[in-house]
Amino acid sequence: MKRVIETLLLLLLVPGLSLAQSSQNNWDNLKQLAPGQQIRIVLNDAKSYEAKFQSVTDEGIVVRLATGEQTFPRQSVLRVSTKHRSHRVRNALIGAGAGVATALAVDAAACPDCTTGTWAGDTVGLGVLGALVGALVPTGRWHDVYRAR
Repeated sequence: MKRVIETLLLLLLVPGLSLAQSSQNNWDNLKQLAPGQQIRIVLNDAKSYEAKFQSVTDEGIVVRLATGEQTFPRQSVLRVSTKHRSHRVRNALIGAGAGVATALAVDAAACPDCTTGTWAGDTVGLGVLGALVGALVPTGRWHDVYRAR
Protein backbone atom coordinates (compact mmCIF):
# COMPACT_ATOMS: atom_id res chain seq x y z
CA MET A 1 0.00 0.00 0.00
CA LYS A 2 2.84 2.37 0.86
CA ARG A 3 4.41 1.75 -2.56
CA VAL A 4 1.12 2.62 -4.32
CA ILE A 5 0.82 5.93 -2.41
CA GLU A 6 4.43 6.85 -3.20
CA THR A 7 3.89 6.10 -6.89
CA LEU A 8 0.70 8.19 -7.00
CA LEU A 9 2.44 11.12 -5.31
CA LEU A 10 5.31 10.89 -7.77
CA LEU A 11 2.92 10.84 -10.72
CA LEU A 12 1.18 13.93 -9.36
CA LEU A 13 4.48 15.81 -9.04
CA VAL A 14 5.95 14.97 -12.46
CA PRO A 15 3.49 17.04 -14.57
CA GLY A 16 4.03 20.03 -12.30
CA LEU A 17 7.80 19.78 -12.69
CA SER A 18 7.59 19.55 -16.46
CA LEU A 19 5.16 22.47 -16.56
CA ALA A 20 7.55 24.60 -14.50
CA GLN A 21 10.42 23.68 -16.82
CA SER A 22 8.46 24.43 -19.99
CA SER A 23 7.31 27.79 -18.67
CA GLN A 24 10.96 28.95 -18.52
CA ASN A 25 11.39 27.93 -22.16
CA ASN A 26 8.81 30.50 -23.27
CA TRP A 27 10.34 33.60 -24.91
CA ASP A 28 7.09 35.48 -24.19
CA ASN A 29 8.06 35.52 -20.47
CA LEU A 30 10.42 38.36 -21.37
CA LYS A 31 7.43 40.56 -22.25
CA GLN A 32 6.64 40.75 -18.52
CA LEU A 33 9.91 42.56 -17.79
CA ALA A 34 9.73 46.30 -17.16
CA PRO A 35 11.99 48.70 -19.06
CA GLY A 36 14.96 49.59 -16.88
CA GLN A 37 14.76 46.35 -14.88
CA GLN A 38 18.16 44.82 -14.02
CA ILE A 39 18.72 41.54 -15.91
CA ARG A 40 21.51 39.09 -16.63
CA ILE A 41 21.83 37.58 -20.10
CA VAL A 42 23.89 34.45 -20.76
CA LEU A 43 24.67 33.75 -24.41
CA ASN A 44 25.28 30.40 -26.09
CA ASP A 45 29.04 31.08 -26.08
CA ALA A 46 28.90 31.35 -22.23
CA LYS A 47 29.44 35.13 -22.19
CA SER A 48 27.19 36.89 -19.70
CA TYR A 49 26.11 40.50 -19.39
CA GLU A 50 24.37 42.43 -16.64
CA ALA A 51 22.23 45.12 -18.20
CA LYS A 52 19.02 47.09 -17.99
CA PHE A 53 16.16 45.64 -20.01
CA GLN A 54 14.79 47.91 -22.77
CA SER A 55 12.47 45.82 -24.96
CA VAL A 56 11.90 42.42 -26.55
CA THR A 57 10.66 41.26 -29.95
CA ASP A 58 10.26 37.81 -31.47
CA GLU A 59 13.68 38.28 -33.06
CA GLY A 60 15.72 39.44 -30.05
CA ILE A 61 16.13 41.38 -26.84
CA VAL A 62 17.33 44.99 -26.51
CA VAL A 63 19.27 45.97 -23.39
CA ARG A 64 21.28 48.94 -22.15
CA LEU A 65 24.85 48.07 -21.22
CA ALA A 66 27.43 50.44 -19.77
CA THR A 67 28.75 50.84 -23.32
CA GLY A 68 25.33 51.64 -24.80
CA GLU A 69 22.29 49.92 -26.23
CA GLN A 70 22.79 46.36 -27.50
CA THR A 71 20.49 43.92 -29.30
CA PHE A 72 21.00 40.18 -28.80
CA PRO A 73 19.38 37.85 -31.35
CA ARG A 74 17.00 35.31 -29.86
CA GLN A 75 19.05 32.39 -31.25
CA SER A 76 22.14 33.46 -29.31
CA VAL A 77 20.38 33.86 -25.93
CA LEU A 78 20.74 30.88 -23.60
CA ARG A 79 19.27 32.38 -20.41
CA VAL A 80 17.77 35.62 -19.09
CA SER A 81 17.53 36.17 -15.34
CA THR A 82 16.20 38.91 -13.07
CA LYS A 83 17.49 39.81 -9.64
CA HIS A 84 15.11 39.44 -6.74
CA ARG A 85 14.67 42.29 -4.32
CA SER A 86 17.04 42.39 -1.36
CA HIS A 87 15.66 41.51 2.08
CA ARG A 88 18.48 42.86 4.25
CA VAL A 89 16.23 44.84 6.61
CA ARG A 90 13.94 41.85 7.16
CA ASN A 91 16.96 39.59 7.74
CA ALA A 92 18.48 42.11 10.17
CA LEU A 93 15.24 42.19 12.20
CA ILE A 94 15.05 38.40 12.27
CA GLY A 95 18.71 38.23 13.35
CA ALA A 96 18.16 40.81 16.09
CA GLY A 97 15.14 38.90 17.37
CA ALA A 98 17.06 35.63 17.37
CA GLY A 99 19.99 37.26 19.19
CA VAL A 100 17.77 38.79 21.88
CA ALA A 101 15.85 35.53 22.37
CA THR A 102 19.10 33.57 22.65
CA ALA A 103 20.55 36.00 25.18
CA LEU A 104 17.39 35.94 27.31
CA ALA A 105 17.20 32.14 27.24
CA VAL A 106 20.87 31.66 28.13
CA ASP A 107 20.78 34.28 30.89
CA ALA A 108 17.57 32.85 32.37
CA ALA A 109 19.01 29.34 32.37
CA ALA A 110 22.42 30.38 33.74
CA CYS A 111 21.17 32.66 36.50
CA PRO A 112 17.47 32.36 37.33
CA ASP A 113 17.84 34.54 40.47
CA CYS A 114 19.76 37.39 38.82
CA THR A 115 18.16 40.77 38.29
CA THR A 116 17.13 41.84 34.80
CA GLY A 117 19.69 44.66 34.81
CA THR A 118 22.57 42.19 34.45
CA TRP A 119 20.94 40.70 31.37
CA ALA A 120 20.76 43.99 29.49
CA GLY A 121 24.35 43.95 28.21
CA ASP A 122 24.12 40.40 26.88
CA THR A 123 20.72 41.00 25.35
CA VAL A 124 21.73 44.17 23.54
CA GLY A 125 25.07 42.70 22.46
CA LEU A 126 23.59 39.54 20.99
CA GLY A 127 20.73 41.52 19.45
CA VAL A 128 23.19 43.80 17.64
CA LEU A 129 25.33 40.82 16.60
CA GLY A 130 22.25 39.02 15.26
CA ALA A 131 21.19 42.12 13.33
CA LEU A 132 24.65 42.41 11.75
CA VAL A 133 24.72 38.76 10.76
CA GLY A 134 21.19 39.02 9.34
CA ALA A 135 22.05 42.12 7.33
CA LEU A 136 25.18 40.48 5.89
CA VAL A 137 23.37 37.36 4.68
CA PRO A 138 23.42 37.49 0.86
CA THR A 139 20.00 38.15 -0.63
CA GLY A 140 18.59 39.17 -3.96
CA ARG A 141 19.52 36.05 -5.92
CA TRP A 142 19.02 35.71 -9.68
CA HIS A 143 15.88 33.99 -10.95
CA ASP A 144 15.60 32.61 -14.50
CA VAL A 145 12.84 34.18 -16.59
CA TYR A 146 13.85 32.48 -19.84
CA ARG A 147 16.01 29.45 -20.55
CA ALA A 148 16.52 28.08 -24.05
CA ARG A 149 15.85 24.42 -24.68
